[in-house]
Amino acid sequence: MRIKTKLNLGVGLLFLLIIILSLVSAFYIFSIKKDTENILKANYNTLEYSRNMLLSLDEIRTNTDNDTAIRTFKENLQKQTQNITETGEQKVTDNVKVNFALLEKNRSSEVAKTQIRQDIFAIMKLNMNAIKQKSDIAKHTAETANLWIAIVGTLCFLIAFNLLINLPHNIANPIKELTLSIKEIANKNYSERVHFTNHNEYGDLAKSFNTMAQKLEEYNSSNLYKLFFEKKRLETLINNMHDPIIGLDQEGVILFVNDEALKIIGLKSEDVIGKSASHLALSNDLIRSLILKELASDTQKKQPMKIFANEKESYFDKETLNITITPTGEENEINIGDVIILRNITLFKELDFAKTNFIATVSHELKTPIASIKLSLQLLENAKTGDMNDDQKQLVESIKDDSQRLLKITGELLNLSQLETGNIQLNIEKSNPYAIVNYATEAVKVQADQKQIKLIIDAPEHLSQVKADSEKTGWVLINYLSNAITYSSEKSTIIIRLKEENNQIVFQVIDTGKGIDARYKDKVFDKYFQIPGSQKSGTGLGLAISKEFIEAQNGTIGVESNLGLGSTFWFALKM
Repeated sequence: MRIKTKLNLGVGLLFLLIIILSLVSAFYIFSIKKDTENILKANYNTLEYSRNMLLSLDEIRTNTDNDTAIRTFKENLQKQTQNITETGEQKVTDNVKVNFALLEKNRSSEVAKTQIRQDIFAIMKLNMNAIKQKSDIAKHTAETANLWIAIVGTLCFLIAFNLLINLPHNIANPIKELTLSIKEIANKNYSERVHFTNHNEYGDLAKSFNTMAQKLEEYNSSNLYKLFFEKKRLETLINNMHDPIIGLDQEGVILFVNDEALKIIGLKSEDVIGKSASHLALSNDLIRSLILKELASDTQKKQPMKIFANEKESYFDKETLNITITPTGEENEINIGDVIILRNITLFKELDFAKTNFIATVSHELKTPIASIKLSLQLLENAKTGDMNDDQKQLVESIKDDSQRLLKITGELLNLSQLETGNIQLNIEKSNPYAIVNYATEAVKVQADQKQIKLIIDAPEHLSQVKADSEKTGWVLINYLSNAITYSSEKSTIIIRLKEENNQIVFQVIDTGKGIDARYKDKVFDKYFQIPGSQKSGTGLGLAISKEFIEAQNGTIGVESNLGLGSTFWFALKM
């Protein structure tokens, strides 16, 4: 039987019994009321009429001329005549009428009065007996009513008690079993089934639930579920990463974005996912700088992005990964999108700023004592201060070389700190490339002569002027030549070559030293890098500063070298 039918039958039967109980109660209450009214109307009124007639009769006896008593007697006799309800009451009432007629003719007749009194008492006795009989009937009716009300009430209680005991269990137990099964399904136990054999709503529910569980079990075993699970795993991993990450498809539509990226973008996930990056870039400057293809130089692209995040200025390294796949059965790769990763380097940038400020301060403070040392050396070399023996002269030369090296190092450190803090001042103007080369060769002439190295300038006539800061460009060329002299053998040759190429002037320093291993060619312009195995004569900053100087003038810089065949360091500036 279906649950709905059980509920309808149980509640309906209970409702029917309540109606029956109400009808039985109403019937017997009406019966008792009727009996009570019958006593009141049929008998009690007669007693009242009889009492009034006796009182009037007593007044007539006392005063035979009392017309009021006669009239009252006649009125109550008339009412009694109309209220005859008991057997024999009519005859007695007629006797009263006859005797009262005699009394009216002879008001002093004691015989008539006595007979009337006896007849009235007979009427009262008849009605008193009737009242007792009718009271017994009403009592019996009340007892019957109590019996039937008790029977119907007991049936209602039994049915209600049965519903109270069985109905909650019939409804709650299957729901409890279903809830436990749902928990098992939620815990990925897809083999769980519900076993309701009743042909009711719960049976239908069990059948539908088992069908769902079977389909979930099939889905859990399918590749689609595995793919979906791996997708959720990747989304969770990406969302828990501390670096902002944005994923786009090949059409530029944003596929995913983690919480860190949403924080710096200032948008909600629903405002970004599935939206075109180009469309969002129209109203969001940060997305425009992150996603759109910018016509920026390589130098600009390598610069960290400064973004206001975490309530402070933060620095991020942007890396764009192009994702490609090779479809099954094909040979060519296809592009399926890009992933933009922003690595937070704020802490390192702050440490770098602190390091730069420290280096600048220390270097600046070192220049004064070094200059004082050089001045003292010049005074010692002056003949007026006295002659020195050969050992003293050798010591002075050694101190001079060390102080010169220290001065060079502090100069490089100061230049680096100026570059990193953006305080470098460039004076770019039309400059003579021959003059820059001559200035550089004169600066290293003494160093070259010490190793008997020949400096050869190879330059065509009538070269165009170059847009450059002569001082900074000369510094770079001097650094090239110093390195070439340091790593070249004695009595070798270094060529300084100038040429025009692609509307640029190219400066080359060609030596015949031991060259550079191919593994290190991309690192020689990095800060503090020195080729393993080479003599450590400096800070490793010269080439890094040279790169910064040239790129600050919108130039390019590089090296060409093979191990054992020498090196060619070059840079190019626009004409």
